[in-house]
Amino acid sequence: MARIYVASSWRNQYYPEVVESLRAEGHEVYDFRNPPHGGNGFRWTDIDPEAPRWSFGEYAEGLHHPLAERQFKADLEAMEWSDTCVLVLPCGRSAHTEAGWLAGSGRKVIAYIPEMMEPELMYKLFDGVVDSIPELLKAI
Repeated sequence: MARIYVASSWRNQYYPEVVESLRAEGHEVYDFRNPPHGGNGFRWTDIDPEAPRWSFGEYAEGLHHPLAERQFKADLEAMEWSDTCVLVLPCGRSAHTEAGWLAGSGRKVIAYIPEMMEPELMYKLFDGVVDSIPELLKAI
């Protein structure tokens, strides 16, 4: 069984099904929405409800907030622990950064694209692209 880091977005509607399906197959899965240190994961608005409107200086300072530091440490430890990454689209910059780091460190990375969007050439760096849960499970 694989140790899987699922990289995605809080707004991704497919994320819970992916985590559930992977666990049902016996894989160990890191769930950023329910991290091992407890709580409901990290959102910038946990630091400041005005975070979406921060200046660059406020953002740079926010990176050092204890809540941001705690979640970064948990995510990085999970990335180091994992042997596989599933990038669940649609998602944003952090998930793509995580998937790129994992691919660059030699982990298997599968992009799961349940709804077709603009093609992306650089996903060729990954070990596969799939469009269904059965194909995802087979690729792992």
